[in-house]
Formats: sequence, structure tokens, C-alpha cells
Amino acid sequence: MAKVAVVTGSSSGIGYETSLLLARNQIKTYATMRNMSKSDGIIKIASEENLQLDVAQLDVNDDLSVNKAIDKIVKDNDRIDILVNNAGYDLFGPLEESSLEEIKQQFETNFFGVIRTTKAVIPTMRKQGNGTIINVSSVGGKVGLLPFLTAYHASKFAIEGFTESLRQELDDFNINIILIEPGYVSSSFLDNSKSAKGFDSNKSPYAKKVQQVFQGFESITAYSSHPSKVAQTILDVLNSPNPELRNPVGKDADSIFKARAELSDKEMEQWARETYMDKKGFIRQ
Repeated sequence: MAKVAVVTGSSSGIGYETSLLLARNQIKTYATMRNMSKSDGIIKIASEENLQLDVAQLDVNDDLSVNKAIDKIVKDNDRIDILVNNAGYDLFGPLEESSLEEIKQQFETNFFGVIRTTKAVIPTMRKQGNGTIINVSSVGGKVGLLPFLTAYHASKFAIEGFTESLRQELDDFNINIILIEPGYVSSSFLDNSKSAKGFDSNKSPYAKKVQQVFQGFESITAYSSHPSKVAQTILDVLNSPNPELRNPVGKDADSIFKARAELSDKEMEQWARETYMDKKGFIRQ
């Protein structure tokens, strides 16, 4: 019997690549997304390759949408073996110029969306006696390197703590919870980014520093990973008999974690400034 996987945020990027890779490896996969108008590409590939892949509408911000989708998948398959919590986005802008509503919405998708889908699959996994939940976090869930991503970093830090605690909660039921921690993933940051509406580059006191950060992205993109590399890491985790809790993806992620382990807080901040704004080099040997 083929395993059954549910992947959120599958209209593009990591979710898109992960859904296809799992289906190509004989896992019956439900590629879920909020906006079904973005499903044509993945449906076309699944049809051409005769994959066990279905597309389902699922908005992680909506209780009814989540429960309806998960209930139908369970009804059709009597099980869910894998959940990949991938849906999310970046809110970019100075905290002072970000509205509380924008910050709440960041958490609604990146954090509470993960809670919704996880709560929805736990009863099925618990009853069947096994399951794997993979939470796509970020290097930014361990290290708050970049300014103007305060809400994003906070939401990913929350995912890390949530995952650590939930592992202990569910281990008696043979349900494993895993973190994937990508560095910069090509195309995803800008494609999935929202800017704070209160930020005006012509008036903001933060405009100069924002410009420095955007210029510093050049040093990040040189070491970016394709979404397919993240997907491959997810597949490797699923195929491992004893996967690690944390699984970084990309040379930049390795470099950042190495710096975090070796440097003091002040040294880490200085390294981050030099890396992202002074462009003195990225990879830490």
C-alpha cells in the first residue's frame, strides 16, 4: 500500500517541487494550495507522468478549509502517513512601520497555519500508530540575522519551539516531527514576500538601511539553493530510519549555523552586518 502525503503551499517553490518528488517516488501525494487557479502546471505534469498526485484546495488560515480537506483525504485513504507543513511567506519592513494586523497575519499563516494542519492530522496518525510531520522552518528560525524581517523570524522561531515540544508529546504514538531549515531558496524570498504597507522608501527613516539590505542580497543569492534541493532533503528525511531533528539545506545555512556556534552574540551581529550590508563575503570556512 502506497504511503499518503499531504503537502501545503504546493502552487510553487518548495511545495511544488516536494509534491512532485514524493509522487515520483511512489507516495500518493495531495498537493494542496489556497488558490486553485495556480494548479494547472502541477496537474499537467502529474497527468503526463501518470503520477499518484491529486490537487486539493486547502487554506491554512481557514479552519473549515483545513478540516474539510483533511477529512476527505482520510475518508478516501483511511490514513495519512506524511504531512509537510510548507505554506508561508515573508513580511518585510521596519517594525515601526508594520501594522499589528500585518504582523498577526504573518503568524496566522506561518505559525497558526502549521498548528491547524498538524492538529487535523494527529488523530489519524495516532490511531494508525505512526506518521511523520515535517515543518519547513528556515535558517531564520534559529538565527535572527536580517533586519526588517522581525515578524518572519519570530514566526519561524515559534515553529522551532513548537516542533521541539510536540516531538516529546507524540513520541509514544510513533509520530515523528522533523524540521527542515533552508537558507536562501532561489526565487522564493521575493516571490513570497509582502512589504509592510506603512513603509515608504521616500519618507522612511529606515530607507537607507533597507537599501543596504537589498544590496546585500547579492551576496546571499550567490549561494542560493533551488527548491528541488529542499524537496530532496525532505525525501531523504522520509527515507532515513533515524532522521535528525534539524536538517539545514544549502551552503549558506551551513555557514550561518557554523558562525552561530563559534561566535559570540556581538561577533555574530558584526558578521551579519558585514555579510548582508557591507558585502565582505558570505561563506564561513
